[in-house]
Amino acid sequence: MPASISTREAIATPGSGTIPAPSSIERRPMELPEYEVIRRDLEREAGGKKIVSIEVHKKKLLVDTTAAALTEGTDGVKVSNVERLGPYLVFRLATGNAMVIRLGNGAWVRKNIPEKAKSKSRKTDSSPPRPEPEPDMVISFSQGKPIRLNDPENTSEVRLLAQDDLLGLPDAGNLGMDVVATPVSWVAFGDALLRRSGKLKSIMMDQSFLVGIGPIYSDEILYTAGLRFDRNPASLSAQEVRRLYRAVVETMHDAIKYGGTAVDDPPFEDLSGKTGGYGEYLAVYRKDGLMSPRARGPVVKRRYGHGWTYYCEQTQV
Repeated sequence: MPASISTREAIATPGSGTIPAPSSIERRPMELPEYEVIRRDLEREAGGKKIVSIEVHKKKLLVDTTAAALTEGTDGVKVSNVERLGPYLVFRLATGNAMVIRLGNGAWVRKNIPEKAKSKSRKTDSSPPRPEPEPDMVISFSQGKPIRLNDPENTSEVRLLAQDDLLGLPDAGNLGMDVVATPVSWVAFGDALLRRSGKLKSIMMDQSFLVGIGPIYSDEILYTAGLRFDRNPASLSAQEVRRLYRAVVETMHDAIKYGGTAVDDPPFEDLSGKTGGYGEYLAVYRKDGLMSPRARGPVVKRRYGHGWTYYCEQTQV
């Protein structure tokens, strides 16, 4: 039977197993759980508050706007709420406009908190806090602490546009099912899946099918569902489709519950600087050579496209 998070908690010992040194692995884009963790933090920090200033120290961040226009369009304006449209973080403004942030590889957002507080928010207090570079953008509100954004690889984007134009954002009009933002029935999921062909892993990572699933969560979902990465949807039974649907929903919500997955360098952290904890419950991703949690054999690593896939040969069929 596929393992749910409760099963993983029983078989996984935090810190058990090893994940290869992040420095030797290409940094991956954030996936849906990490974006949702940040969105929820931003909603708590910014929702219902007025923006009092925005400092832009890196003009490359801005797309189709200028620092002056961004300041003029947000100064003194109330943030109604913070939503997520796929990977876009949408600050809906009381004026009818929206400030939209898309975080690139290696980018982070952080509350402007004192160094002592930052060190306490880490999982391991014995390690000194990592020095943070000067922010590329700072957003200050009428209450609470400023929010700092840093974009070391120059791949993040900040826009100011009318809310009616949100679906005109790149790829926004072609996004697939977002199981966190909008509940999806297993019937609707199965119907959409069976209209597609190809290998399951590729379909899972197709943003026009499912939003925000990449190499980590596709491997974990398929492991939980007990399905091989190279199965074709047409070969799945109704029971297997339902297992896959349940694995998608459970994995996304569990990863958010544990604060996302931190496997890169620097690791993913939330707005307070707390490292994501779901990596302790990964069953197969980057666990090649270690014993599979559900079998008496090792997790297998196989070349897949331009990357790798990880799976259990004995229990994924």
